[in-house]
Amino acid sequence: MSKSYWIVVKTPENFSILKQRRFDMVGLTSHHRKKVQRMEPDDRVLIYISYERCFAATAIVTSSMIEDSTPIWQPQGSSSLPFRVGIKPEIVLSKNEYVEAQHIAPRMDYIKRWTPELWHLAFQDTVHLISKADFYLIENEMLRSKTSRKTTHRQNFNHYSNLSGCILDSTSR
Repeated sequence: MSKSYWIVVKTPENFSILKQRRFDMVGLTSHHRKKVQRMEPDDRVLIYISYERCFAATAIVTSSMIEDSTPIWQPQGSSSLPFRVGIKPEIVLSKNEYVEAQHIAPRMDYIKRWTPELWHLAFQDTVHLISKADFYLIENEMLRSKTSRKTTHRQNFNHYSNLSGCILDSTSR
């Protein structure tokens, strides 16, 4: 079967738990059983943080769904997120690198079902099947965000590195 591409929506609290667990598994609500059962190893996942409305990580599915009601995450609604899928992180952005969904959502095919001003309603549920094109659009923005932050930091560091007052620092330019 061909690879599928998913968006998994997490609350900020559950994203923190996911991060603490080093992105080893993701829990999903019970009313999405059929979607979660379709997730297979090698599928790709984007992690979207609700309330913050941003994309923060990508991962690869490593195992099919298991059902386990052991408390790990904060409940979402009435669900303790019992349907769990193993994942392995690929891209994990720091908070200042998160890709804001409002900037990229208008370019997504998936969002076209909603009116432009209500794009955020597309991410109300906890799991969404998206196109390969949408996945790579967001993943490329994440890579760009990660790269541009490093470059900006490096430039800022270099800018301030010659402020020692030493004559040799100013003549080496």
